[in-house]
Amino acid sequence: MSELNTSNTYDYVIVGAGSAGAILANRLSEDENISVLLLEYGGSDGSIFVRMPSALSIPMNSRSYNWGFESQPEPYLRNRRMNCPRGKVIGGTSSINGMVYVRGHPRDIDAWEGSGAHGWNYANCLPYFKKLENHQVVESEYAGSEGPIKISGGNRMTNPLYRAFIQAGVEAGYAKTEDYNGFQQEGFGPKYMNIADGIRASTGYSYLRPIRRRHNLHIVKHALAQRLILENKRATGVECQLNGSTRIFNARREVIVAAGAIGSPHLLQVSGIGAASALAEAGIETVHELAGVGENLQDHLEFNFQYRCRQPITLNSELNLFSKGRIGLRWLLCRDGLGSTNHFESCAFIRSRAGVQWPDIQYHFLPGAIAYDGSSAFKGHGFQVHVGHNKPTSRGFVRAADGDIKNAPKIQFNYLQTEADKQGFRDALRLTREIMSQPAMDAYRDEVIAPTDDIESDEQIDDFIAKSVDSAYHPCGSCKMGTDGAAVVDPELKVRGIANLRVVDASIFPSITNGNINAPTMMLAERAADLIKGGEMLEPINAPFYTDPQWETRQRGADQI
Repeated sequence: MSELNTSNTYDYVIVGAGSAGAILANRLSEDENISVLLLEYGGSDGSIFVRMPSALSIPMNSRSYNWGFESQPEPYLRNRRMNCPRGKVIGGTSSINGMVYVRGHPRDIDAWEGSGAHGWNYANCLPYFKKLENHQVVESEYAGSEGPIKISGGNRMTNPLYRAFIQAGVEAGYAKTEDYNGFQQEGFGPKYMNIADGIRASTGYSYLRPIRRRHNLHIVKHALAQRLILENKRATGVECQLNGSTRIFNARREVIVAAGAIGSPHLLQVSGIGAASALAEAGIETVHELAGVGENLQDHLEFNFQYRCRQPITLNSELNLFSKGRIGLRWLLCRDGLGSTNHFESCAFIRSRAGVQWPDIQYHFLPGAIAYDGSSAFKGHGFQVHVGHNKPTSRGFVRAADGDIKNAPKIQFNYLQTEADKQGFRDALRLTREIMSQPAMDAYRDEVIAPTDDIESDEQIDDFIAKSVDSAYHPCGSCKMGTDGAAVVDPELKVRGIANLRVVDASIFPSITNGNINAPTMMLAERAADLIKGGEMLEPINAPFYTDPQWETRQRGADQI
């Protein structure tokens, strides 16, 4: 990483050193004749609390590493304001998230192309998933082995509760799968995580740390992008606050916005790009009307199904200061032990009901009864499974409150706005109760903590969900990719109507994938880098994948009518 040049001019200026921006900076700077400036408002990702996987709740709950966004009162969740943590650090949200590595179902990616994002299908994206991966467990035609992001887990599960949960799923009549990122997502099996030899494998750690001495890559921390510089519908640079003064960095080729599902639409809007009505309400002059900016916002919700445990084998015994100190010391010395995992080591993906084409419910199993963000824990021994209906039909928005980027935008997810989303969670609760009642859990399952057995009717479930559900922290879709009137970027991720400007991050997802979204965001950035370079794209891989065979049979019959 070299010093800033005196002209403040670079070939590419990237806003945001997160899950996508760090990858773009790496790939674009591979050409030593190309200069790349990477702007990040946060600071270093070198803290032990960022690097140690089990400490994930600390950066997630720290304003030093988290923008600290929250939603407007959500009308279908009893007007609760929902946390929306976003990474404010090198590596972005990949430096504060749960490190769960899930690609999503192949049909999720195919659905992008079906909605107008030409070229964004599973066959074209699979080689880019493989390009970013260095899988430590799976060897198959689906898994990558030479990429920057190490994928581990799946072969640990030292706590017997992990395997008991998998067995309970099999006893309930579900399949078992060894690699939900491979041929068959559907089923119960081991969970994989982006952890490299006991260290969080964020994009900052995996993509930027090894190349920090590249002469043509310039990384600037604590740089707040205030607005995009636009001249005659062409992006020419970025205006920043840096060290107490305003700086303008110019881009010879392109400005690339990679500030995430909240930050990217916000930056476009304060720069005058967006729906004229929303900009006028915020007191911002419209430079380029683009109605879809900030719209189509999606997220996953989940709740914890918690039980007391009959045996003293859960993580709840490790939450005192002495145990945390011992775990931290072992991690510092050896990079192993309980500090080297996110503790989500078994999982499942199932369909909520007959006729659903591919899985729409996700489970993360945890051998402890703890709040999702780690802020509180149940007293005594307990365990839980995080469950969410992962194909929401509700849509929200991100809208600038005013023209000052330092003022948080208005965020409204409209969680559970639709009857389909409410029904998805009713199904999820009832199916989970059935799974957890299987014989495999008998030796461990004591009385239920929540939801209690008296919550049975649709109305009771709806009330429990509205009061108890939390965000899974997967916002996306607010700068939709496509070709229709609601699209913000085209399939090459170019902002429609503005030259030399792209958006590359989870905001461009047309629809949310079934699973944690960090992996598809990284894949997107890998593929975007090749699109930006303008060279040859990786050859498609037409690998088969499993879907509901009964649905496939019905669909073939319908096609013949």
